[in-house]
Amino acid sequence: MPRILIVDDEPEIVRGLADNLRFEGYQTTAATNGEDAVARALSDGPDLILLDVMMPVMSGWDVCRTLRAKGIDVPIVMLTARGEEVDRVRGLELGADDYVTKPFSLRELLARVRAILRRPGPRRKFEEFSFGDVRIRLRGRQVFKAGVEVRLTRKEFDLLVFLVEHRGEVITRERLLDEVWGFERFPTTRTVDTHILRLRHKFEADLDHPVHILTVHGQGYKFTGV
Repeated sequence: MPRILIVDDEPEIVRGLADNLRFEGYQTTAATNGEDAVARALSDGPDLILLDVMMPVMSGWDVCRTLRAKGIDVPIVMLTARGEEVDRVRGLELGADDYVTKPFSLRELLARVRAILRRPGPRRKFEEFSFGDVRIRLRGRQVFKAGVEVRLTRKEFDLLVFLVEHRGEVITRERLLDEVWGFERFPTTRTVDTHILRLRHKFEADLDHPVHILTVHGQGYKFTGV
């Protein structure tokens, strides 16, 4: 069931969209300002974002720019009363996938949502990604914390990248073994736990209360991306 994040500072629009999207079988979450939208996009791992442009404090354009800079490649549909060509072009250049002008037809919006979600291929790859004071450079296999490079083993780096690429998802230990360790001879679920603990030692300020790599009891782990 795809998850859609609705971002709009008008509660009536949020409620209307949420009701109709849930009726169509989607899960929904909502944010009423740009800062909350960025936090929710990083922590909830939505499959699509409906993003209003004209919001106080942090505009939809700024939200889109921030998410793309952080490596969040989730599809974004911009919602705005501004229909000029220059505004549409600006949104698309910032990384938006589509642009719908208010007042819009609900039927048209739902059709665009379905079309975008049908597009094949991974949406969450990245060249660089940052969380907290940590920055990952995929191409050079480098990780920096507060500007200082942190040395990781090959598997620690691969595990961290996999968690980032699946941020917001609960990943079982078995899946991590299959997709990170693959056909290596002796890994066990304990191997996963040990590597998670090593990453926490390097990137969490408080091991007893981690904020980046969370344990989901009885299921596995989740990277929040915050």
